[in-house]
This record gives sequence, structure tokens and C-alpha cells, in this order.
Amino acid sequence: MRAAEDAAFARGIEVEALMDQAGAGIARAVQQFFPRPGSCIVYAGKGHNGGDALVAAEHLQRAGWQIDVRLPFPEDQCSELTQKKLAALRDSESGKGLCAPTIAVPPIILDGLLGIGTKSLLREPIRATAREINKLRLERNAFVFAVDLPTGFSDTGEIDPDSVVADFTVTIGFAKHSLITDAALDFVGRIEVVPLADLSTEGSGNEILATASSLATLLPRRKFGAYKNQFGRIGVVAGSKGFIGAAMLTAGGALRAGAGLVELFVPDDIYEIAAVAAPPEVMVKSTRGYRDLADEKMDVWAVGPGLGKAHAARIRDLIARAEQPMVVDADGLNILAEEIDVLKRCRGPRLLTPHPGEMERIFPSGKMSRAGIARNFCEQFAVTLLLKGSRTIVAQKNLPLSYSSTGNPGMATGGMGDVLTGVCAGLIAHGLSLYDAARLGAWLCGRAAEICVFEKDASEESLLPHDVLDNLGVTLKHLRSADSGA
Repeated sequence: MRAAEDAAFARGIEVEALMDQAGAGIARAVQQFFPRPGSCIVYAGKGHNGGDALVAAEHLQRAGWQIDVRLPFPEDQCSELTQKKLAALRDSESGKGLCAPTIAVPPIILDGLLGIGTKSLLREPIRATAREINKLRLERNAFVFAVDLPTGFSDTGEIDPDSVVADFTVTIGFAKHSLITDAALDFVGRIEVVPLADLSTEGSGNEILATASSLATLLPRRKFGAYKNQFGRIGVVAGSKGFIGAAMLTAGGALRAGAGLVELFVPDDIYEIAAVAAPPEVMVKSTRGYRDLADEKMDVWAVGPGLGKAHAARIRDLIARAEQPMVVDADGLNILAEEIDVLKRCRGPRLLTPHPGEMERIFPSGKMSRAGIARNFCEQFAVTLLLKGSRTIVAQKNLPLSYSSTGNPGMATGGMGDVLTGVCAGLIAHGLSLYDAARLGAWLCGRAAEICVFEKDASEESLLPHDVLDNLGVTLKHLRSADSGA
């Protein structure tokens, strides 16, 4: 990041120009999650990180937010540019009356105390201020937006015991490596990247963060003369006694992702129930022991949710023999865990979507990092891996490790993975590679969950998989608005 800034300055770009771009992007990020004006407490440090936060505060104030600035240092100790932005914020107070604020409870906090370049443990008065932010988060349920990095993070990934706990980290230019480590997860929260037009950034290519702007071109608009066969026939192999819901959610995910046709294969003993429960758009077919499914003329398979293990041998045979792309989840993974080398003789490409417990069953790895697990697994097996979690990882040999940027804790409930399985299958049916379908599918489901909580007034506790299904349409619109630069 420092090298990219130096290169920009060498081209004649002013520091203030980058600060203005960054501050505007931070304000947009806040409004993305909290579209109604409310109250915002700004903690600004002496340096440019504080200046970024103050520019963001000015944008929010002009949009009707009530701003409270708190400086841990005397104003005259701040950098000249930070002082200038503080003065501009005060000058803009006269415009507050243009839009009467609706004071939000809880408040929003901007953590602009420290940014990149921090190399040691926190010192006073920053340490006391970080504790104050964390106290407000706990006692007033405030939502904390960290500017670039949460205060207390170093460039190396070291975390001070009193580090600010952020719900959102709005990072400038691109995501710093320290933000995506396993240890950082509960301090960083949701990552949003603010790209800067005047800042050219190139990483090593080994790790990337999946964002709206990077994914938007993967799913182009349909031609006016499009017809259903262009968007794939998906075969869903899911459901058993007591687990019919998993099959419905998977089929629903495939439909909402735009599949042309969805066929659901269920055992005889639940056919009548499944036929009644399924969405009318789904064709439900009875199968006796999953014989000969590999010969069905499908474009994509989705196998595993709610399947049980009664027919494990035949499911493994399907996974090995089917020549079409296949998404394998849930009981499909548990069946594979009993004979994992099946993956070495598959006739078609495979996308595996385990949660951490399923991953441990198919690939025991001890205390290895999630990134290490994903890389090692894909070195050993020629598959695409979507390792679910609070920062979902997508891996494939010879491709960058991709981290998803969306989602919230409300997704920690049964059935979310079933929706994701169907969505990924639907995207593969559009012609996306398994790697891109996994990256986009994880982003879409996570963003749909965010829309439910931050725009539809749901809560994390009340969020259901059907809520995600119902909001996939508006999520796709959000994605395309990112592509258009809106």
C-alpha cells in the first residue's frame, strides 16, 4: 500500500486527493449497511487515518447524520491535513438542517485512530480510547466501522489485547493480508474495500478478496432472445426421511440462481411428500436406490443435502462416474469421507462445499490454518473447494486463494449451506467455472443475508435460509449496480 501511494505521489497525485476519495468511499460503505441517517461518533487520530474518517463524517453529515467528533490528542497535535478536514467538517455543520436526522439506536462509530504503519503495542491515550470504543460497542450496542485497519492491528498481523473490535473494516485500496488471517476474524468483521481511482495496486496474486466490483462481470445480462435450455438442466440428488427441507432449499437455490430446469431425484419412500412440498417449478422424480443416475442427461449435478448414508456406495459411484460438473455437499461429503480417494477417479469436475466439521472428516489436518487446509487439499485432489465459514475460502490448484467478503453471523443456522449448494449449481449451469461459481455463490448468499438484516429489518437471530432465497434477486441487482459504477 505504501509503495502504491508513493507511485501515485510520484505521478503528481496529491495526498488530499486520495484522502477525499477514501473518505467518500468510507461514507458510502456506512450508508450501504445503514441507509437511514443516524448518529455517528468519530474517533480521529493525528494522522491521515483520522483525516479519512473526518472526510467520511463530512459526507455523512451532509446526508443528515448527527456527528460527534472525539479526539484523543489536542487538535494542534494533528497533522496539517487532518486539521484542515476537521475545519471542513465544522464548516459543513450549517448544512445539517437540509435533512433532519433520524437518530439511530444504536450509534455508528468510525475508528480512525491508527492505520497502516503501526508496529508496536498501543500507547496512551490511544489504548484508553480503544477501550472506550469497545465499551460503547458492548454497552450501547454500537456498530464499529474501522478505517483501513482496526486500531491495535499491526502490518504483521499482531493484535494488541485492547485492539478495537470492529463489526466492519472499510479498507482502502485493497484488503491487507493481516485482515484475512484466522486470528483477525472476530476483530475485523465484515470487510469492505474502497478502491481508489488514482491508486494502482497489484498484489502477489496468491490471495484475493471477492468483492462486488471484481465479481460483477461474471454474470452478464441475458440476451432478449434467451430460452431455458441455455441456462442448464440441474439434477438435485437430496433429501431423505426427515430431511426433505434440505432438498427444497437446494432446488430453490438453483432456481433463484437462474437455472433453466431443475429436476429433484428422491427415494421412493418420500416421493409423494417431496412432490407436494417442492416449488411448482421443480420436477420431482422418484429413484430406486439411485441406480443409473449417472446416465441422466443433466448439465450440472447437486448432490448431498439431507441425503443420509443409506445408499453410500451408489452415491460414491455417481460422484465418480458422472461426467458433468457436480457440487457435493453435506451427506455427499460424509459419504466421501469413508473413501476419499474416489475424488482421484472422478470423470468430471467437482466442487466440494464443506463446513469446518465436514472438512475435518474428509481431510483431518489438526491445527493447520484454514488457508493451509484449503491449499493442501487442492494440491492432493484435483477439485475446487469452497470451505465455508465466517470468511469463506475458495481454492483450486494454480489459482489464487479467494476469500468471500460478505455475510453475517445470522447465517449460522441449518439450511444455509443447502441454499448455497443450489446457487453454485445454478451458476455453473450458466457456464461459469466451478471456481468462479463458488466465489460468486458465496458472495451472493452472504450479501442477501446482509440485505435481510440491514435493509429489511430482520435480525441475525431471526434470519432464515428462505430469507436468503427471497433476497437473491435484489442481491443480483446490487451486483450489477457495482458493475455499472453506481
